[in-house]
Amino acid sequence: MRDLSTSYLGLPLRTPLIVGSCGLTNTVESIQSFAENGAGAVVLKSLFEEQIAAEFAHNLDQYQADYPEAFDYIRGYTRTSALDEYLDLIAAAKNAVDIPIIASINCLSAKEWMAFAASVQKAGAAAIELNISFLPSDPNLTCAAIEKQYFDIVHQVSDLISIPVALKMSPYAPALANLISRLSWTGKVAGFVLFNRHYRPDIALEQMQVTQADMFSTAGDMIEPLRWIALLSARIERDFAASTGVHDGSGLIKQILAGAAAVQVVSTLYKNGAGQLTRMLKELESWMNERGYERLADFRGALSHRPVGNPAAFERIQFMKQFGGMA
Repeated sequence: MRDLSTSYLGLPLRTPLIVGSCGLTNTVESIQSFAENGAGAVVLKSLFEEQIAAEFAHNLDQYQADYPEAFDYIRGYTRTSALDEYLDLIAAAKNAVDIPIIASINCLSAKEWMAFAASVQKAGAAAIELNISFLPSDPNLTCAAIEKQYFDIVHQVSDLISIPVALKMSPYAPALANLISRLSWTGKVAGFVLFNRHYRPDIALEQMQVTQADMFSTAGDMIEPLRWIALLSARIERDFAASTGVHDGSGLIKQILAGAAAVQVVSTLYKNGAGQLTRMLKELESWMNERGYERLADFRGALSHRPVGNPAAFERIQFMKQFGGMA
Protein backbone atom coordinates (compact mmCIF):
# COMPACT_ATOMS: atom_id res chain seq x y z
CA MET A 1 0.00 0.00 0.00
CA ARG A 2 1.27 3.43 -0.92
CA ASP A 3 0.65 6.56 1.17
CA LEU A 4 -1.93 8.61 -0.76
CA SER A 5 -2.46 11.19 1.95
CA THR A 6 -2.01 14.89 1.32
CA SER A 7 -2.59 18.24 2.97
CA TYR A 8 -4.95 20.80 1.47
CA LEU A 9 -5.80 24.17 3.07
CA GLY A 10 -4.04 22.89 6.16
CA LEU A 11 -6.49 19.97 6.34
CA PRO A 12 -5.16 16.40 6.34
CA LEU A 13 -6.75 14.40 3.50
CA ARG A 14 -6.42 10.64 3.21
CA THR A 15 -6.37 10.90 -0.60
CA PRO A 16 -5.93 13.80 -3.05
CA LEU A 17 -9.33 13.27 -4.67
CA ILE A 18 -11.98 15.84 -3.74
CA VAL A 19 -15.54 15.67 -4.98
CA GLY A 20 -16.11 19.14 -6.36
CA SER A 21 -19.15 21.31 -5.80
CA CYS A 22 -22.13 19.89 -7.70
CA GLY A 23 -25.62 18.47 -7.33
CA LEU A 24 -24.15 15.12 -6.31
CA THR A 25 -22.97 16.55 -3.00
CA ASN A 26 -26.34 17.78 -1.74
CA THR A 27 -27.33 14.66 0.23
CA VAL A 28 -25.73 12.86 3.14
CA GLU A 29 -26.20 9.52 1.38
CA SER A 30 -24.17 10.63 -1.64
CA ILE A 31 -21.46 12.08 0.55
CA GLN A 32 -21.21 8.79 2.46
CA SER A 33 -20.85 6.92 -0.83
CA PHE A 34 -18.03 9.23 -1.93
CA ALA A 35 -16.26 8.77 1.40
CA GLU A 36 -16.57 4.99 1.16
CA ASN A 37 -15.01 5.09 -2.31
CA GLY A 38 -11.96 7.04 -1.20
CA ALA A 39 -12.76 10.73 -1.45
CA GLY A 40 -10.39 12.85 0.59
CA ALA A 41 -12.96 15.64 1.02
CA VAL A 42 -16.26 16.84 -0.39
CA VAL A 43 -17.26 20.32 -1.50
CA LEU A 44 -20.97 20.92 -1.09
CA LYS A 45 -23.13 22.25 -3.90
CA SER A 46 -22.72 26.01 -4.07
CA LEU A 47 -25.10 28.48 -2.56
CA PHE A 48 -25.33 31.61 -4.65
CA GLU A 49 -24.87 35.10 -3.30
CA GLU A 50 -28.31 35.97 -4.71
CA GLN A 51 -29.94 33.16 -2.73
CA ILE A 52 -28.41 34.31 0.51
CA ALA A 53 -29.30 37.96 -0.12
CA ALA A 54 -32.86 37.01 -0.98
CA GLU A 55 -33.42 35.10 2.23
CA PHE A 56 -31.72 37.75 4.28
CA ALA A 57 -34.15 40.28 2.82
CA HIS A 58 -37.10 38.27 4.26
CA ASN A 59 -39.27 39.74 1.55
CA LEU A 60 -38.82 38.30 -1.89
CA ASP A 61 -41.36 40.69 -3.36
CA GLN A 62 -38.91 43.51 -2.74
CA TYR A 63 -35.84 41.58 -3.84
CA GLN A 64 -34.22 43.02 -6.94
CA ALA A 65 -32.21 41.00 -9.45
CA ASP A 66 -30.44 42.13 -12.56
CA TYR A 67 -32.38 39.74 -14.77
CA PRO A 68 -36.02 38.56 -14.56
CA GLU A 69 -34.86 34.95 -15.01
CA ALA A 70 -32.56 35.32 -12.02
CA PHE A 71 -35.42 36.65 -9.92
CA ASP A 72 -37.64 33.68 -10.84
CA TYR A 73 -34.85 31.20 -10.10
CA ILE A 74 -33.95 32.72 -6.76
CA ARG A 75 -37.58 33.07 -5.73
CA GLY A 76 -38.26 29.40 -6.40
CA TYR A 77 -35.04 28.19 -4.86
CA THR A 78 -35.43 30.06 -1.60
CA ARG A 79 -38.97 28.90 -0.89
CA THR A 80 -37.51 25.81 0.78
CA SER A 81 -35.36 27.75 3.24
CA ALA A 82 -32.19 26.92 1.36
CA LEU A 83 -29.92 28.46 3.97
CA ASP A 84 -31.26 26.38 6.85
CA GLU A 85 -31.14 23.25 4.72
CA TYR A 86 -27.55 24.00 3.77
CA LEU A 87 -26.47 24.39 7.38
CA ASP A 88 -28.31 21.20 8.32
CA LEU A 89 -26.51 19.35 5.51
CA ILE A 90 -23.13 20.53 6.77
CA ALA A 91 -23.86 19.33 10.29
CA ALA A 92 -25.34 16.00 9.18
CA ALA A 93 -22.52 15.27 6.74
CA LYS A 94 -19.88 16.08 9.34
CA ASN A 95 -21.47 13.56 11.70
CA ALA A 96 -21.82 10.91 8.98
CA VAL A 97 -18.30 10.85 7.52
CA ASP A 98 -14.74 11.30 8.72
CA ILE A 99 -13.54 13.48 5.83
CA PRO A 100 -13.60 17.29 5.63
CA ILE A 101 -16.81 18.91 4.46
CA ILE A 102 -16.09 22.12 2.55
CA ALA A 103 -18.84 24.68 2.05
CA SER A 104 -19.11 26.58 -1.23
CA ILE A 105 -20.51 30.01 -2.03
CA ASN A 106 -20.72 31.43 -5.53
CA CYS A 107 -20.24 35.16 -5.14
CA LEU A 108 -19.64 38.37 -7.06
CA SER A 109 -19.50 41.07 -4.43
CA ALA A 110 -18.68 41.93 -0.83
CA LYS A 111 -22.20 42.48 0.49
CA GLU A 112 -24.55 41.35 3.22
CA TRP A 113 -24.34 37.67 2.24
CA MET A 114 -21.00 37.49 4.04
CA ALA A 115 -22.61 37.24 7.44
CA PHE A 116 -23.69 33.76 6.40
CA ALA A 117 -20.05 32.62 6.36
CA ALA A 118 -20.01 32.61 10.15
CA SER A 119 -23.04 30.31 10.17
CA VAL A 120 -21.26 27.93 7.83
CA GLN A 121 -18.33 27.69 10.23
CA LYS A 122 -20.60 27.21 13.24
CA ALA A 123 -22.41 24.36 11.46
CA GLY A 124 -19.14 22.47 11.20
CA ALA A 125 -17.65 23.16 7.78
CA ALA A 126 -13.91 22.44 7.72
CA ALA A 127 -13.28 25.17 5.14
CA ILE A 128 -15.10 27.44 2.74
CA GLU A 129 -14.57 27.65 -1.00
CA LEU A 130 -15.46 31.00 -2.55
CA ASN A 131 -16.31 30.64 -6.20
CA ILE A 132 -15.71 34.16 -7.50
CA SER A 133 -17.17 34.25 -10.99
CA PHE A 134 -16.46 37.25 -13.14
CA LEU A 135 -16.95 37.27 -16.90
CA PRO A 136 -15.36 40.60 -17.88
CA SER A 137 -17.82 41.31 -20.68
CA ASP A 138 -18.60 44.90 -19.65
CA PRO A 139 -16.21 47.17 -21.56
CA ASN A 140 -16.60 49.77 -18.81
CA LEU A 141 -15.42 47.37 -16.10
CA THR A 142 -11.72 47.89 -15.44
CA CYS A 143 -9.17 45.33 -14.31
CA ALA A 144 -8.66 47.34 -11.13
CA ALA A 145 -12.36 47.15 -10.31
CA ILE A 146 -12.41 43.37 -10.79
CA GLU A 147 -9.32 42.90 -8.65
CA LYS A 148 -10.81 45.08 -5.92
CA GLN A 149 -13.79 42.75 -5.70
CA TYR A 150 -11.50 39.79 -5.04
CA PHE A 151 -9.67 41.59 -2.26
CA ASP A 152 -12.83 43.01 -0.70
CA ILE A 153 -14.45 39.58 -0.56
CA VAL A 154 -11.36 37.90 0.87
CA HIS A 155 -10.75 40.51 3.55
CA GLN A 156 -14.34 40.73 4.74
CA VAL A 157 -15.00 36.98 4.81
CA SER A 158 -11.75 36.21 6.61
CA ASP A 159 -12.65 38.74 9.29
CA LEU A 160 -15.75 36.68 10.09
CA ILE A 161 -14.35 33.15 10.18
CA SER A 162 -11.30 31.22 11.33
CA ILE A 163 -11.63 28.18 9.05
CA PRO A 164 -9.48 28.12 5.88
CA VAL A 165 -10.62 29.95 2.76
CA ALA A 166 -10.03 28.68 -0.78
CA LEU A 167 -10.65 30.83 -3.84
CA LYS A 168 -12.04 29.14 -6.92
CA MET A 169 -10.63 31.38 -9.60
CA SER A 170 -11.93 32.34 -13.00
CA PRO A 171 -9.65 31.76 -16.00
CA TYR A 172 -10.79 35.22 -17.12
CA ALA A 173 -9.28 36.96 -14.09
CA PRO A 174 -6.99 39.83 -15.11
CA ALA A 175 -3.22 39.23 -14.87
CA LEU A 176 -4.00 35.90 -13.25
CA ALA A 177 -0.53 35.05 -11.94
CA ASN A 178 -0.06 38.50 -10.44
CA LEU A 179 -3.54 38.51 -8.90
CA ILE A 180 -3.09 35.09 -7.27
CA SER A 181 0.32 36.11 -6.00
CA ARG A 182 -0.99 39.30 -4.39
CA LEU A 183 -3.99 37.49 -2.92
CA SER A 184 -1.61 34.99 -1.35
CA TRP A 185 0.33 37.84 0.25
CA THR A 186 -2.76 38.84 2.25
CA GLY A 187 -2.28 35.74 4.38
CA LYS A 188 -6.04 35.20 4.25
CA VAL A 189 -6.22 32.65 1.42
CA ALA A 190 -5.11 29.09 2.14
CA GLY A 191 -5.43 27.80 -1.40
CA PHE A 192 -6.63 28.32 -4.94
CA VAL A 193 -8.85 26.14 -7.10
CA LEU A 194 -8.14 26.39 -10.84
CA PHE A 195 -10.66 26.88 -12.40
CA ASN A 196 -14.37 27.44 -11.98
CA ARG A 197 -16.55 26.25 -14.84
CA HIS A 198 -18.84 28.88 -16.31
CA TYR A 199 -22.22 28.40 -17.89
CA ARG A 200 -21.51 27.75 -21.56
CA PRO A 201 -24.00 28.97 -24.16
CA ASP A 202 -24.65 27.43 -27.54
CA ILE A 203 -27.02 28.19 -30.40
CA ALA A 204 -29.68 25.81 -31.67
CA LEU A 205 -29.80 26.58 -35.39
CA GLU A 206 -33.16 24.97 -36.09
CA GLN A 207 -34.93 26.73 -33.24
CA MET A 208 -32.88 29.94 -33.56
CA GLN A 209 -32.46 29.96 -29.79
CA VAL A 210 -29.63 30.30 -27.31
CA THR A 211 -29.24 27.03 -25.45
CA GLN A 212 -26.86 25.48 -22.96
CA ALA A 213 -23.83 23.61 -24.27
CA ASP A 214 -22.81 20.30 -22.77
CA MET A 215 -22.53 20.85 -19.03
CA PHE A 216 -19.93 18.14 -18.53
CA SER A 217 -16.22 18.64 -19.03
CA THR A 218 -14.05 16.58 -21.34
CA ALA A 219 -10.57 15.22 -20.67
CA GLY A 220 -9.14 17.93 -22.90
CA ASP A 221 -10.41 20.61 -20.51
CA MET A 222 -7.75 19.69 -17.96
CA ILE A 223 -5.03 21.37 -20.00
CA GLU A 224 -5.58 24.94 -18.77
CA PRO A 225 -5.61 24.03 -15.06
CA LEU A 226 -2.55 21.86 -15.71
CA ARG A 227 -0.68 24.77 -17.32
CA TRP A 228 -1.45 27.26 -14.57
CA ILE A 229 -0.84 24.91 -11.67
CA ALA A 230 2.52 24.00 -13.19
CA LEU A 231 3.36 27.69 -13.60
CA LEU A 232 2.24 28.83 -10.15
CA SER A 233 2.62 25.96 -7.68
CA ALA A 234 6.41 26.22 -7.60
CA ARG A 235 6.33 30.00 -7.22
CA ILE A 236 3.49 30.68 -4.79
CA GLU A 237 3.45 29.05 -1.38
CA ARG A 238 -0.21 28.13 -1.29
CA ASP A 239 -2.10 24.94 -2.03
CA PHE A 240 -3.50 24.51 -5.51
CA ALA A 241 -6.37 22.22 -6.42
CA ALA A 242 -7.04 21.28 -10.03
CA SER A 243 -10.63 21.46 -11.21
CA THR A 244 -12.20 20.63 -14.58
CA GLY A 245 -11.34 17.87 -16.99
CA VAL A 246 -9.90 15.19 -14.70
CA HIS A 247 -11.77 12.03 -15.65
CA ASP A 248 -9.40 9.17 -14.83
CA GLY A 249 -6.28 8.14 -12.97
CA SER A 250 -3.91 9.48 -15.59
CA GLY A 251 -5.45 12.95 -15.31
CA LEU A 252 -5.11 12.77 -11.54
CA ILE A 253 -1.43 11.81 -11.80
CA LYS A 254 -0.68 14.58 -14.30
CA GLN A 255 -2.12 17.28 -12.07
CA ILE A 256 -0.10 16.07 -9.09
CA LEU A 257 3.05 16.04 -11.23
CA ALA A 258 2.25 19.64 -12.16
CA GLY A 259 2.09 20.53 -8.47
CA ALA A 260 -1.53 20.14 -7.39
CA ALA A 261 -2.06 19.35 -3.70
CA ALA A 262 -5.52 17.99 -4.50
CA VAL A 263 -7.73 17.33 -7.51
CA GLN A 264 -11.45 17.98 -7.76
CA VAL A 265 -13.68 15.76 -9.90
CA VAL A 266 -17.32 16.10 -10.90
CA SER A 267 -18.20 15.18 -14.50
CA THR A 268 -16.62 11.73 -14.33
CA LEU A 269 -18.77 10.95 -11.26
CA TYR A 270 -21.94 11.91 -13.10
CA LYS A 271 -20.89 9.62 -15.94
CA ASN A 272 -19.38 6.71 -14.00
CA GLY A 273 -20.70 6.85 -10.45
CA ALA A 274 -18.94 7.06 -7.10
CA GLY A 275 -16.95 3.91 -7.86
CA GLN A 276 -14.87 5.95 -10.29
CA LEU A 277 -13.04 7.40 -7.29
CA THR A 278 -11.85 3.94 -6.30
CA ARG A 279 -10.76 3.16 -9.86
CA MET A 280 -8.81 6.42 -10.13
CA LEU A 281 -7.02 5.80 -6.84
CA LYS A 282 -6.10 2.29 -7.91
CA GLU A 283 -4.58 3.72 -11.10
CA LEU A 284 -2.63 6.20 -9.02
CA GLU A 285 -1.37 3.54 -6.63
CA SER A 286 -0.41 1.19 -9.47
CA TRP A 287 1.54 3.97 -11.19
CA MET A 288 3.36 4.75 -7.94
CA ASN A 289 4.20 1.08 -7.45
CA GLU A 290 5.72 0.84 -10.92
CA ARG A 291 8.02 3.78 -10.23
CA GLY A 292 8.84 3.06 -6.61
CA TYR A 293 7.12 6.12 -5.15
CA GLU A 294 6.06 5.62 -1.55
CA ARG A 295 4.03 8.81 -1.13
CA LEU A 296 2.60 11.68 -3.13
CA ALA A 297 5.27 14.07 -1.90
CA ASP A 298 7.87 11.97 -3.74
CA PHE A 299 6.66 13.22 -7.11
CA ARG A 300 4.32 16.16 -6.50
CA GLY A 301 5.48 19.06 -8.63
CA ALA A 302 8.18 17.00 -10.35
CA LEU A 303 7.02 18.43 -13.68
CA SER A 304 6.01 21.89 -12.57
CA HIS A 305 7.48 24.99 -14.19
CA ARG A 306 10.79 25.06 -12.31
CA PRO A 307 11.89 21.39 -12.38
CA VAL A 308 10.79 20.65 -15.95
CA GLY A 309 13.58 20.64 -18.51
CA ASN A 310 11.61 22.80 -20.96
CA PRO A 311 9.73 25.49 -19.02
CA ALA A 312 8.69 27.18 -22.27
CA ALA A 313 6.35 24.24 -22.80
CA PHE A 314 4.10 25.78 -20.16
CA GLU A 315 4.70 29.41 -21.08
CA ARG A 316 4.27 29.42 -24.86
CA ILE A 317 0.73 30.17 -25.98
CA GLN A 318 1.58 30.01 -29.67
CA PHE A 319 3.48 27.28 -31.42
CA MET A 320 5.72 27.19 -34.44
CA LYS A 321 4.29 25.29 -37.36
CA GLN A 322 7.15 22.78 -37.29
CA PHE A 323 6.21 21.97 -33.66
CA GLY A 324 3.09 20.29 -34.91
CA GLY A 325 4.64 19.08 -38.16
CA MET A 326 1.99 20.84 -40.18
CA ALA A 327 2.41 23.15 -43.17
